[in-house]
Amino acid sequence: MAHKQVTEFVPLNIAVLTVSDTRTEETDTSGHLLVDNVTASGHKLADKVIVKDDIYKIREVVSHWIASDHVQVVLVTGGTGFSGRDSTPEALLPIFDKEVDGYGELFRQLSYEQVGTSTIQSRTVAGLANGTIIFVMPGSNNACKTAWEGIIREQLDRRHRPCNFVEQLKKVEG
Repeated sequence: MAHKQVTEFVPLNIAVLTVSDTRTEETDTSGHLLVDNVTASGHKLADKVIVKDDIYKIREVVSHWIASDHVQVVLVTGGTGFSGRDSTPEALLPIFDKEVDGYGELFRQLSYEQVGTSTIQSRTVAGLANGTIIFVMPGSNNACKTAWEGIIREQLDRRHRPCNFVEQLKKVEG
């Protein structure tokens, strides 16, 4: 049975979270890069927040968005390395209903071409929770660009075949 061809773009409500102990709204270049990509692609920015690299602060913000009726996608930048304060995966893995294993694998494959074996120090993760897809990526602008252009943009476009995440997400009004 052939799939029905989908030609209509559906804008999604996307929230951006920057995890950093040092960045401010003025210095948050990776957060702003993600916001620019979200809006340039035709999606709607639902919210943008910066939090310290703290498991419970990260989990609090993302849990609020997951529970809301408005946010369908969460993009998280930062806190994926191996320093003592990097704790984004530990904050979010427990709240995923399902983990998207292929995201981290594909990100590291794409990143390998740019940073070589250093990519193994990237603990990027993604998961679905309450009809919300959460993509976590490192805090560098280059890593955010790689994740957005190489993976996320297509997976948030319902016209992308053979599959994407749009039909998996909660439905929102307006």
